[in-house]
Amino acid sequence: MSVDTVASGQVADAPPSRWRGLLRRHATMPLVLAATLLATYLWVRSLALDDIERRSLNAGYLLQVTGQHISISAMTTLLVVTIAVSAGVLLTRPALRWLAPFVTALANIGQAMPAIGVLVLLSIWLGIGAGTALIGLVAYAVLPVLRNTIAGINQVDRHMIEAGRGIGMSPLAVLLRVELPLAVPVILAGVRTALVLAVGVATLATFIDAGGLGGLIVTGIKLQRDPVLVTGAVLTATLALTLDWLGGVIADLLRPPGLD
Repeated sequence: MSVDTVASGQVADAPPSRWRGLLRRHATMPLVLAATLLATYLWVRSLALDDIERRSLNAGYLLQVTGQHISISAMTTLLVVTIAVSAGVLLTRPALRWLAPFVTALANIGQAMPAIGVLVLLSIWLGIGAGTALIGLVAYAVLPVLRNTIAGINQVDRHMIEAGRGIGMSPLAVLLRVELPLAVPVILAGVRTALVLAVGVATLATFIDAGGLGGLIVTGIKLQRDPVLVTGAVLTATLALTLDWLGGVIADLLRPPGLD
């Protein structure tokens, strides 16, 4: 792949073989997830539910907590991508490259700390609610995107960068039209990891009154209601796997020609 192909910012139409490859790689997961949801639904419908279980598993409440969970996870991912990609780009510039180990170590501390402990400490300092949960989740999920952004840009072939400079590109143009497009697959791998982390850890947001599917899991455990517990766990796992699947599809679609 020449630097002109990357620099033009244009991706040629994918050949039929590429679309067939995408279909083969990504067609199975939606079927598995749909079958899992259907099996869970039929299992719950076959049970004689008591009043507590019926209140927890009615469609309106399930949509509400699922919407809260998606909202928290999406906002977390948006903030993580904005912060981590920007920081990762800055830390690959020659003037700031010496800071990369220190910033990465700081982000590693955020992920190494127990998530529930971070959320509880933040709630004591900032109060309970979705905003506090968002700060804790961002601190927990920022490392994969930051690390992959730095690694993705650093692994770009130096000859490609020099070729871009040789045809008169400015440093900003080289970054935007050569380095970042070639680093996209590695960056998106980090985003997928952050998405799954955000969805999983967001279940703990229920402990600081931020809503989400964690409420179903906690209710199921505290009141020993297996249908509620299993439903909350299945919905959380399905949401995480769905977002990971979407991330994989997007990563394949954005992969520059020649890197397949």
